[in-house]
Formats: sequence, structure tokens, C-alpha cells
Amino acid sequence: MISTEAKVPTQEPAAPAIGTLAAPLIDIVVPVYNERATLERSIRRLHGFLQANMPFAWRIVIADNASTDGTSVIARALAAELGCTEALILPGKGRGRALRAAWSASDADVLCYMDVDLSTDLRALLPLVAGIVSGHSDVAIGTRLAPGSRVVRGPKRELISRCYNALLHVVLRARFSDAQCGFKAISADAARALLPDVRDQAWFFDTELLTLAQRRGLRIHEVAVDWVDDSDSRVEIVSTALADLRGVARLALASRVVRFALIGVISTIAYALLFLALRPGLGAPWANAVALALTAVANTHANRHITFGVRGSRGLLAQHAGGALAFLLALCLTDGALALLGALDPHPARRLEVAVLVAASVLATAGRYVALRSWVFARAQRPAATAAL
Repeated sequence: MISTEAKVPTQEPAAPAIGTLAAPLIDIVVPVYNERATLERSIRRLHGFLQANMPFAWRIVIADNASTDGTSVIARALAAELGCTEALILPGKGRGRALRAAWSASDADVLCYMDVDLSTDLRALLPLVAGIVSGHSDVAIGTRLAPGSRVVRGPKRELISRCYNALLHVVLRARFSDAQCGFKAISADAARALLPDVRDQAWFFDTELLTLAQRRGLRIHEVAVDWVDDSDSRVEIVSTALADLRGVARLALASRVVRFALIGVISTIAYALLFLALRPGLGAPWANAVALALTAVANTHANRHITFGVRGSRGLLAQHAGGALAFLLALCLTDGALALLGALDPHPARRLEVAVLVAASVLATAGRYVALRSWVFARAQRPAATAAL
């Protein structure tokens, strides 16, 4: 078999097809970095299992990402000896980089990967790929956190895993249960659609891929797996956790709702401060109107650029006019809140007055988002990529 050398640039464009083997239905990529001690044993075990149990045409791709311990030599030897096995030798480090290169170079219809330690029971491989082969799913993941999974690992890793996935559910509204299990499959079509927008090259690659797949409405199938922790894991927990947290923050800020909310918080604070500054000289109704008008213009402009990604002057006046109607809605709500407060208490405390206005402004913000998204910027954003949703 042929061992392929590949140089992977920053943007990881599509690579030429791996090797010269006839195109299989399934590629199983095993990313490795300094795995000299375990590589041969694991690949022979995986190869034997596939020969005995996999009904579909398959190929193993050993993706060595910049190993320095002779792993690449073993990978080439295994590719030369074993049928349906190839080696992809990469100059750059990173599991995400290795998967991107191998999947981009593949001519298979279904693309899988698994960790070289084979911690996941290989009997889950056929259920993993079956849904994608049949067209039922776009992405399939092994999960250690679903009913039916049997997991053997220490309490520290168990706690970290559960906390991380809980964080994804809260911050990214993830609907998948286990982002980091090294046992996944994806259709080639889905990979081609997602890979150009996945930025991470290391361990966060999995989470980012799944988050983008969910946001684009792709079907993600979960397979409960049996999993035994690798006591010789090379993952550096602290640095990996920090990198993952940075990735989560990046994806959260990529969400249109989060960007709108952050702008809304800043606008509300500015509105409250302006109201307090103008209130002594103008009185409550006029101070409210002026503070709301100033912050509404700034809010519409910020959302135009940051939330909805609209650039240039085309439609600018019409969009600000639409924003002005949203401002009138907010003005009616806040003036109504002031009038109601005045009826209940003719001389309310300044703190209570501001609290009531902020509450009414928050209610108006929800209406503003609907108006901006579905009407004011709807036409301008249609040509834009839907990934920002």
C-alpha cells in the first residue's frame, strides 16, 4: 500500500485522494501522535475486527500528526503489510488538523475516526456507521453519558467530562450528550459542508464540528458505547480544558442571539445612565424619550454590523427607519410603565423608577430582536451564510 505525505496549510484546503486503493464505502481514521508503543497492537486488532465483522468496504487511515518517536515508521510499515490500510504523514500537530486532512483527502462516503487506544468497544462501530450508510443520519457519535453505556474510568475524568458537557448544554444549547468521546462518524457530504467553517485544529475540533452540525439542522445520531479509560492517556487536562473553554466562548459569541443580548445589555446600561443624567433637567418622560432615542440609534447601528453582519450603506436609511419603529415600541412600553408607576406612587424613589424602566426596556428588547431579525435586516442578510444563526 502507499504511504502519503501531505502538507496542510492553515486553511486546510481539500487534499488529493488518499493513496491508490479503490474507494471504500467507509474510511476509519486513527489520528496518532507519539504512539509508538501502542500503534501496531491497536491497528492489528482493529484490522482483524474489521475483516471479521464489517460488511461494508472499508479502509484504515493512520493519520500521524508530527510524531517524533518513530510512529510514522510503524505507520508506513503497517500500511505496506496490511490490506486496506494506509498512512497519512502530516507535518503539523493536532488531532483536529489530522482529521481535517484525512477527511478532506478521502474518497469514501462515510468518514469515521477513533482513538488509537481503542478505549471504545469496537462492537459499537457497525451501529455507528449504519445510520449514515442508510441515509438516516448525517453525523453519529459514541456517547459514554447515555443510558446503556458502560464506562470504566476514574472519578476525576468522569467529573470533568460531565461538567464540560453540562456547560455545552447551558452555553451552546447543545442537544448531544457527549462531545469528546473519540468515536465518531460523518457522511462525506456533511463533512464537506462543515469542515471549511471548523476553525479548531486540536481537541476542541469535535465540539465545534458537532455544534455547527446542530446549528445547521443536521441529524446527529447517538450510540451508547462501552468504554474503558486509557491509563496512559497523553491528554494534558489543564491546557486542554482552558483551550476548550476558549472555544466554547468563541462559539457562544458566534451565536446571533448572544451577540444581540450583549449589545442589549450594554444599551440598557447606557440608557439607564443617560436617564439618570437627564432626569433632573428634563423630567422623567422627556429624559426617558431622549435616552431611549440615543441608545436606539446606537443599538440599531451595532446590531446591523455585529449581530446581523450587514455592511455598506445600502439600505442604511430604511434599516434605521425600521429601528425607529422598534424605538417607538420601546417608548410606548417605558412611558406606559412610568405612567403606571406614577399612578401607584406619585413620588417614586429614583432607584425604583430606573428599575421599572429597565424592566420595560428588557421586554421591548425581545420585540426589537424579532423585528430586526424578521423584518428590518431580513432582506439584507439573506445572501449571508446561515452559519451565524
